[in-house]
Formats: sequence, structure tokens, C-alpha cells
Amino acid sequence: MNLLASVKRTPLLLGLAVTLSLPGTAWSQEAESADPQTTLPLEELRMFAEVYGRIKDAYVEPVDDKVLLEDAIRGMLSGLDPHSTYLEPEAFESLQVHTSGEFGGLGIEVGQEDGFVRVIAPIDDTPAQRAGIKAGDLIIKLDDTPVQGMPLNEAVELMRGEIGSEIVLTIVRDGVEKPFEVTLVRDSIKVASVKNRLLEPGYGYLRLTQFQLNTAEDMRKAISEMQQEQPLEGLVLDLRNNPGGVLQAAVDVADTFLKDGLIVYTEGRLPSSQLEFSAQAATQAPDLPLVVLINGGSASASEIVAGALQDHHRAVLMGTDSFGKGSVQTVLPLGSDRAVKLTTARYYTPSGRSIQAQGIHPDVMVEEGRLTQVEHENLVKERDLVGHLENGAEDSLAGNGDSHLAERDIQLYQALNLLKALNIVSANQLNQG
Repeated sequence: MNLLASVKRTPLLLGLAVTLSLPGTAWSQEAESADPQTTLPLEELRMFAEVYGRIKDAYVEPVDDKVLLEDAIRGMLSGLDPHSTYLEPEAFESLQVHTSGEFGGLGIEVGQEDGFVRVIAPIDDTPAQRAGIKAGDLIIKLDDTPVQGMPLNEAVELMRGEIGSEIVLTIVRDGVEKPFEVTLVRDSIKVASVKNRLLEPGYGYLRLTQFQLNTAEDMRKAISEMQQEQPLEGLVLDLRNNPGGVLQAAVDVADTFLKDGLIVYTEGRLPSSQLEFSAQAATQAPDLPLVVLINGGSASASEIVAGALQDHHRAVLMGTDSFGKGSVQTVLPLGSDRAVKLTTARYYTPSGRSIQAQGIHPDVMVEEGRLTQVEHENLVKERDLVGHLENGAEDSLAGNGDSHLAERDIQLYQALNLLKALNIVSANQLNQG
């Protein structure tokens, strides 16, 4: 039986979920604004108190009060959606560190599906990415410890450790017959959320690995640097395997490419969860043709950006269907070192689409893969014929690196071709006008 196929798809993003961090007073303020008709379930609370007392009195071993109460909190949250969770001091600190962009570990975003650990996406330039871990991989063992049934935060803690120490992951991968082992060396993870380069003269490439507080600012700087190096004629925005991040960062990135209009809105039960975010013209980047790459590892904040640009017809989306996480988590601090991460709203694209469990469908479907040169090399062309007539002009194909890009990344290759096509069509329309 295919182990991957047997796992129900109920993903749980950790660390880089779309979060809305609120001050410590937010919880009490929301409680005051709750429906005045709401009453405490006194009968159920009496039952809870009775069970609590029975455990304290009759359990075979003494049980600490704090342990019982924290287990009760976890139990309440476990009955909700898989993104709502109790953050103990270590997990709360880790979440805060994730949004700043530096932390220790393997560099892997994971979720939980029916007790298994699923890879959402490896982070660029980390031990996980360098070892070939892929989005969709199923982790079934950490060293010699099976993970089935293990709480996700416990599995995450096992993956962390002293920098330089090794851990062996046992992986089940779709299309691979047997589980296999991968040895990773833990490292300090310092994530640069924006990477950029010129694909070729006039065409820029922006890779967003996640959405941190400074991502939009760094992205605008990268665009400016490329413009100074070479006037741009088009941009590729790569959101593949970007697991998400801070909601405001996603809004700021989308704002960079939009003149005006709604970017995203959220709806929930609390007044503070009824939010709308719109574009501001002052932050706009040059109005260039734009292609956005997405895939199954593009989640959460990535889907906010992709959905907004698609709805406003500002970009062409290319790749495969995105992950489908359309909910907002609010971090509600409990004292100074603990918190509850609670799903408080769903978010919607400007046209009113809910992405939850559906994802974003690209305008142009292009599966991942590489273009091989086998067929190309077997073709016979005019220049291969003995005694062929010379062109009489300099070789205009010299230095063209398109074929190398196609071999490495067919989706990026097609995105570049589409940008060129858009510019050709635009120029032809101007000439005809």
C-alpha cells in the first residue's frame, strides 16, 4: 500500500503560518467585546472540576497541577482546526524567532497529517534543501524514533539540536518504492527572504523564500539594484516552496506591484478579525510585465500575493496549484512566555475567493521538471548539411543561455519565454496603433 496515499490531507503549518501578532491586552479587550448573552457553561465546568479532582485524588501516581491544566488547554485546542495550538515557552520563542529570520535547526517547514510529519517546503540554502528534501515528503522516523502519533511540537524539538550534530530522517516519497534515509547536519539557519539576479539582460528574477517583516523592503531594494544594473523589461516573482509568513509582509509585497485596490480581506467572529488591506500607490515598483511562479509548496502568505495579483490582472501565474491554506492565525500571549495560536479568520482574495483547502490555480499550468537535450541533439538542421550556404551575418545565437536554463528549471524557462512574448505582443500593438 502507498503510505503517502493513505494519509489524509489535513496540513498544519508551523512557524511561518500567516500570523497576526497582537499585544498582550488584545485578549482581554476581545473578551470585553464578546456577546453579552454568552454565559459560562457552569455544568460543564463542574464536570471538569470533578474530573480534575478525581485525577488528583485517585490516579496511581501524583500529578502536578500545572501539567494537568496545560494538558487540558492542549485538549481544548486539539478539537479545533489543525492550525490552532498551545505554544509553550520554547514554541512561543521559536515562533517569534522565525519571523525575524534567524533560528537553529534543519531549515524545514513541516506540518502534521494524521500523526505523520509532512514536509511543506525546505528553506533555501539550509541543510534540508541541500540534502534534497522535497515538499510533500513524509517523515516517518527521526533517528530511531517513529513519529507516528507524536505531537508535532515534539517532533520539531527532536529535529532541533546542537549545531554540527547529525540526525537521520527516514523519508517516504511519492514515486519511490521504499522508505529511504537522509542524514542531515544541524546548522544555524539564517534565512535571507529575498534573492535576485538578472536571468538575461532586461529580465529580472526575484525569489522570495518566506515572508518576514522586512521582505517587501528588501524586495524593492533588489528591484532597484537590478534596474541600475540593466533597465528591466520584465520580472519573474518566484513563490515556489514559499510556506508563508507574516500577513503584513504579504500585503506589502502585493502593494509593491499594485497601484490601488483591495489586496486581501479577512472575516471572523471578532471585530478585530474583520480587516481589509488595500494598495497604496506610493510604494509601487516599475510597471513591468510580471510572471509569478507557484507550486504545491506555495502556501498562506504566498497565496495572498498570488491571488491579489491574479485578481487584479497584474501578473500571469504559472506553475502548479498552490497549497490551499486560507486561514489567519492570531498569536494571543498568555503571560510573558506562553501563548495560544488561534485561527481567528479566513482570508479572501479581492474577488471574494476563499483559498482554504482549494489553493490558487495558475493561469498557465507548467509541471516541474527538466528539459532534456536528447531530442534536440538528434535533430538535423540546415547548418549540419555538408556544403550548406553561410548566413553572411554574425551569429546572433552566440551567448544565448536559454537552453541551460531549460535544463535546470523548465518552469522558470517558460516564465522567461512568456515575459518575452508579452513584450513582443505589446510592441506589435504599439506599432499597429
